[in-house]
Amino acid sequence: MRRKPVVRAGLSALLVLGALSGAGGAFSTAAAASGADAPAAKPAAASATSATLVRALGRDLGLTADQARERLGQEAAAMRLEPKAKRAAGASYGGSWFDTGSGKLVVGVTSAERAASVRATGATTRIVEHSADALDAAKASLDEKARKQAAPAGVSSWSTDPRTGAVVVRVRQGSEGDAAVRAFLREAKRSASVPVTVEKAPAQAPTTFAAGTVGGDPYYTGNVRCSIGFSVQGGFVTAGHCGQAGGSVSGWDGSYIGNFQGSSFPGNDYAYVSVGSGWWTVPVVLGWGTVPDQLVRGSAEAPIGASICRSGSTTHWHCGTVLAKNETVNYSQGAVYQMTKTSVCAEGGDSGGSFISGDQAQGVTSGGWGNCSSGGETWYQPVNEILSVYGLRLHTA
Repeated sequence: MRRKPVVRAGLSALLVLGALSGAGGAFSTAAAASGADAPAAKPAAASATSATLVRALGRDLGLTADQARERLGQEAAAMRLEPKAKRAAGASYGGSWFDTGSGKLVVGVTSAERAASVRATGATTRIVEHSADALDAAKASLDEKARKQAAPAGVSSWSTDPRTGAVVVRVRQGSEGDAAVRAFLREAKRSASVPVTVEKAPAQAPTTFAAGTVGGDPYYTGNVRCSIGFSVQGGFVTAGHCGQAGGSVSGWDGSYIGNFQGSSFPGNDYAYVSVGSGWWTVPVVLGWGTVPDQLVRGSAEAPIGASICRSGSTTHWHCGTVLAKNETVNYSQGAVYQMTKTSVCAEGGDSGGSFISGDQAQGVTSGGWGNCSSGGETWYQPVNEILSVYGLRLHTA
């Protein structure tokens, strides 16, 4: 945040007065709910197993405190294990997911001979018919068709599912009989080398979560309000639909922060904003008083089935689980590829905000359906792809 005698606590987890004080510090947001100016807050400890985070998971996932603490520990272990298990599986790797019943990482393998090597890493195995490469290739073929000719509006999204060994196409309720949808499904099944299954999606079309300008929220570009994602060295990452390259970005007080240095949407949904003019970045995600502000320590990818939480300027802090990866979302503006779907709710203005699992950055909020009153689903753009595309380094604690 710009050097001022006071700090607006609700601005962002990323732009705050000064640097972190001490290795374990995070910033308090006691005044966030009221939106009132508050003195610069003293750092407070932020832990993935804090009592408030446990309560948030209990609220959104229906877990007891003990279950939430146990699950957080199991998921952290699964995230550490997944790269090692994937290497052990080699070409027979069929995808992986977190099993909530056993608390273990499950790895699909096409070869029984490789299963023993994977189990030696500590993961559970399941013999599957199709490798992850085969599933991804089938899904990529469907993506290519959508690039040449837009998918019908009645098709909500499609993704690979390692648990069923299929490409799953989701059709909006009420659109099952549309001629264009039926033709899309026939072609998908005809050309795929793996099974293609169909699931019913809500009748509501997926939309991005940008919003018109509302005073006192994290950042603005033109007449759009969005949320900051994660600090990187020299700026922050956010959603691409929030602004175009060269666009000016201002903060909650209307002062200039920086400019979009790069932006991609549709196709992708990511952007990089530079930070200057007295603003700087810290490796924190705002907890909005629901949980302590969360320190970011890395970007290890959470598996399917893991719990995950989101921070945004409209609906603040909400949690859910990872439902699917490598999903193509069929927005009205065009398809966006390689997204991750979650059961977390979001609303307008939350776009670009942080998805985090424990202390590991996951991605920036893109869009979805529903709201945080009746529920919904939300997609995010994985953060590691954004870092790779722009050559950025995540700011970590």
